[in-house]
Amino acid sequence: MHSPLLIPTRRHILGQIVACLVPLPARAEAPSGAGALRVVEAREATLQLLPEPAKATPLLGFDGSIPGPLLRFEQGDDIALRLVNKLDEPVTFSLQGLRVPNAMAGIAGLTQPAVAPGSSFDYRFTARESGLSWYQSHVLPRTAEQIGKGLAGALIVDEAKPPPVDRGMLLFLAEWSLDAEARALVGPTGDSAGAPLLTVNSRPVPLREVVAPRSRMRLRIASTIASEVLPIGFTGARPLVLAVDGAPCEAFEPARGTLPVGPGALYDVMLDVPSAPGMEASVVVRGNPDLPLVTFKTEGEPRAELPPIASLEPIPSLPTKIKLEAARRADLVIEAAENAGSWKLNGAAVTGFPEKPIFSVKRGTPVSLGFVNRTSAVHHMRVHGHYMRILHGLDDGWEPYWRNCVLVPPGKTKRVAFVADATGKWPIEGLMHEARSRGLATFFEVT
Repeated sequence: MHSPLLIPTRRHILGQIVACLVPLPARAEAPSGAGALRVVEAREATLQLLPEPAKATPLLGFDGSIPGPLLRFEQGDDIALRLVNKLDEPVTFSLQGLRVPNAMAGIAGLTQPAVAPGSSFDYRFTARESGLSWYQSHVLPRTAEQIGKGLAGALIVDEAKPPPVDRGMLLFLAEWSLDAEARALVGPTGDSAGAPLLTVNSRPVPLREVVAPRSRMRLRIASTIASEVLPIGFTGARPLVLAVDGAPCEAFEPARGTLPVGPGALYDVMLDVPSAPGMEASVVVRGNPDLPLVTFKTEGEPRAELPPIASLEPIPSLPTKIKLEAARRADLVIEAAENAGSWKLNGAAVTGFPEKPIFSVKRGTPVSLGFVNRTSAVHHMRVHGHYMRILHGLDDGWEPYWRNCVLVPPGKTKRVAFVADATGKWPIEGLMHEARSRGLATFFEVT
């Protein structure tokens, strides 16, 4: 991969790591019967992030759990979810990854009104595409704070014919800063009492899993971390990436065996552990030294050899070509605003979404969008409702996988291309440093 890799900061090297893997059963937390209504409640929750006798941390959670319940369906299912708000602040249910109709996108102030305290909202759509996605509340300017307090979870739509694996596992990444009373600090609210805690599914690591030699593992990685790009590496095994941002791709081995996992990123990775007993393979955060998240130790008789890992079926609705010569070209210039930690888009500093779209196109129009970063910070930018190609700097091609996010290094420009094939108002927003709550949020319209 050609995305930039960022080395973990000193706070990650020194910080306590808390993590665990959630094994994925065949069909977890799914309603029984196509179209059956699944109720999800947004309510207060607690999490024991620090060892006792420290206090549990008061947070927010879908169904009172952190992360929220794993929602799992099959491709072609009619999905019906009712969000019930039992908090004293407005919320939504917004999917990041899976493409849904605009009215079901869960973007307060753009695709629906926020769900008020004591109210509910029904989300109904068909899972036409398989893949990993994660859900969150999306109510600007509260979005960063609500995610930072736990309002997020994973949703998986399985393929009609899933590839053979011995075990599927979810790695749901988050990070917490706590004060002396174990309360979560979100944004510039004060100094943490210690180094931030990196968590995976809110359970401690390093986790040691014992598996048969030559076992095939499918790892679904989702990051809700607010500002860090984590270089996630693999030792003792050759990883193959099957999907990026929820979209299947031609299976590939990441450069240097490392993935740049930014805020909001989604990866589907498959690997075979070593073929002899007494050996190990690990998933780590690259650094000096590496920080292990999970280690697979081989034990017992080797399992029968499986066929080579194959690519997943591509999304048939995505175009094989994008007519760049006919594209609607637009640039989004990112600059620092006068207020520290705030940003401007195309010269305007707006809290929430602006009144007018940055551009409007007819359905089916190809779009070439440039992200021009005139700041000293890296930005992770998402285009909702669409998958895009990241163009090469010389306009001589594009990366061989679909994305809905792009990392834009400081002082650099990244250009993407996509076909605007979904009608409605769609956000374009930053995913780092509370960016979307501090100016990095706009939208385009497809009519």
